[in-house]
Amino acid sequence: MTLVLAGVFRVPPAQVEALRPHMLAVMAASRAEPGCREYAYAEDVAEPGMIRVFEVWTDQAALDAHFARPHMAAWQAAREAHGFHARDLCVYQVAGERKI
Repeated sequence: MTLVLAGVFRVPPAQVEALRPHMLAVMAASRAEPGCREYAYAEDVAEPGMIRVFEVWTDQAALDAHFARPHMAAWQAAREAHGFHARDLCVYQVAGERKI
């Protein structure tokens, strides 16, 4: 069953540019993982410093493996150093999908 992880986290708006290379690095590493179908961060245009998260994983095993990878530990350290806070993420189990 496909899993979608979606939500937000916040960083001080003045820290977004300093955090950008770290976000790009974790995105590239995560997109290369087995089971990752989509992995994206985007700053909300209406709320500076709010980063929207959207990920699609083939299954729970792929998501579990993702959280255990070394690049995730590096990402955690980088985001904490740049004022990361207010994380609000949910995982959705998708039974099917269709294009509209």
